[in-house]
Amino acid sequence: MNQNNYPKLHNASWPGIVGKGADSEPVIPFDDMLRMTAAAEVNGVKFDGIDLGLLGPHVNIDSTDEEIKQLGEKVASYGLKIGSLVAPIWGGPAMGTAEQRAHFVEMVRKACHFGKVLRELGFRPHGVVRIDSASSPADWEKDPANNTKLIADTFREACDVAAEYGEQLAAEGEICWGGMHSWKTMVETLEMVDRPNIGFQADMSHTTLYLLGYNRPQDRILPEEFDWSDRETLTQGIKTVTKALRPWTIDFHVAQNDGTVHGTGSHDKTGRHCLATDPNGKLDIAHDAGYWLRDEGGELTKKFKHICWDGCMFSNEVMTKQQTWNDILAKMIEVRKLHGWYEPQ
Repeated sequence: MNQNNYPKLHNASWPGIVGKGADSEPVIPFDDMLRMTAAAEVNGVKFDGIDLGLLGPHVNIDSTDEEIKQLGEKVASYGLKIGSLVAPIWGGPAMGTAEQRAHFVEMVRKACHFGKVLRELGFRPHGVVRIDSASSPADWEKDPANNTKLIADTFREACDVAAEYGEQLAAEGEICWGGMHSWKTMVETLEMVDRPNIGFQADMSHTTLYLLGYNRPQDRILPEEFDWSDRETLTQGIKTVTKALRPWTIDFHVAQNDGTVHGTGSHDKTGRHCLATDPNGKLDIAHDAGYWLRDEGGELTKKFKHICWDGCMFSNEVMTKQQTWNDILAKMIEVRKLHGWYEPQ
């Protein structure tokens, strides 16, 4: 039996919200996400925790410290720890007006306070606070140089606030966020921020779309009309992206992608999150995770204590089947078996 107990295996709560709501399927209640996560089990192995979107209706970002404690107790009652948090920054684009940018930073401050309370109470042993630019690629393209500078300025302010709470910020690499919509623009943005507590959140589904240059064709790596059976070329493309972004990576999502974009509800199209068992998946999930979890010499980076599965925009029919979460957990266990390590508890 494999003895690796790190990285810890987390599910995510926000797939119950993202792409759901009035213009799509109903939101899946927070308790249901916790219940299905806690119920998943494969050969005696269960999820260790869950990453939280600090988003209504699941969570009130303006919760009192007592309410934050109660939320921690609720998650703990399911035998789960809390990991990374998603700051609800979308009311204020990072490259917006001074007022919008101030709102962005204030939402980061509230998320960091939330995280600190959970951490000090023992409910959250590790994890980051996730952000994005809350801006569209189309708007960013109107003035790339100045817009990147604005995003970097906002992120820098957010980093300074996060540092007061002992938190790290991870910028989500996703093709629907301006300034973060290609692997090159992502690196440029992070370099411009120039703060020790900023990093990258890699999601295997989203970073696959970086290879195809969606929303930024000049940064495409794979050839036009790419034949997905050409594993050698795909591997070289993955290595190009991971070489550029692995040094920044402080949070990681295991995922599958079928090479297409997808969006539901109000969420813009981005990398399609496929089921772990999807026959159209283009990635060898457990193997390809190694390009993010190991350096170019093959050594484990151990830069984060947990990994997460983000199942955004699965249908409610799929998400409410317990087998879905068992299959996901099985794939996560494979990743840990290949790229994990052991630490005494």
